[in-house]
Amino acid sequence: MSDDAILFHVHEGLAHVTLNRPARLNAVDPDAIGRWQSITHEIAERDDIGAVLFDAVGRAFCAGGDVIAMSGLAADQPDAGRIIQGLADRIHDGHRTLRESSKPIVAAVQGPVVGGGLGFMLVADLIIASEAATFASRYSDVGLTPDCGVSTLLPEAVGTRRALELTLTSRTLGAAEALDWGLVSEVVPADAVAARARAVADSWLSGATAAFGQAKRLVRSGLGRAFQEALDDEARTIAASFETPDAQAAIAAFTGASQRGSRPRD
Repeated sequence: MSDDAILFHVHEGLAHVTLNRPARLNAVDPDAIGRWQSITHEIAERDDIGAVLFDAVGRAFCAGGDVIAMSGLAADQPDAGRIIQGLADRIHDGHRTLRESSKPIVAAVQGPVVGGGLGFMLVADLIIASEAATFASRYSDVGLTPDCGVSTLLPEAVGTRRALELTLTSRTLGAAEALDWGLVSEVVPADAVAARARAVADSWLSGATAAFGQAKRLVRSGLGRAFQEALDDEARTIAASFETPDAQAAIAAFTGASQRGSRPRD
């Protein structure tokens, strides 16, 4: 497995993950898939990681799976379907691991996102997109069905009707449309994407980092379980966070500011 396909390093609580196959529009091949699965588990398991910045090298963010590499791998193999399914399972394991983790993720999307790249992008909790970014599924163009979590993550972001429009047609969204649809969180000039995404990650790390992570976990898991189970989880989680030094400091600062603001002026 090559470490060059996806770059990964951790510094002062920030995990920085970078797709690094620009010649293939950052589409993932078997090496990149193995690397992705390994990185996601490391992020979820490491206590020294408080936030994740996810970006890509080159003109595109991600074109999903590398169809050429997959076709070559499965060519003339009697169990080609099993091979492709195995690769998809490894991608999906990585996506599930990040989605269910308590690490908030911001994606910096500098260019086109296509096919399964939508799934990679939508694993992030906040998405900062360049004005030059575009978004399309293209599954209908190659006779394939959604993967990389797109069948769940896309309707979750934009609603079923719009997800079907993207999935069943060759429709391409510009950045402004993607923002209007709820596909991305924010659109900024191309030269500001990296800095804005880093500012978001830094804000998580400079505040009550653990609380941000638990808030992400609660929201992500809430719709998939009974309301009472979600309520019980919220009660346990807020009780635990209330006792942390970060929360105590933030509460003291808030109450002090509120008291000062309520005092009558002379």
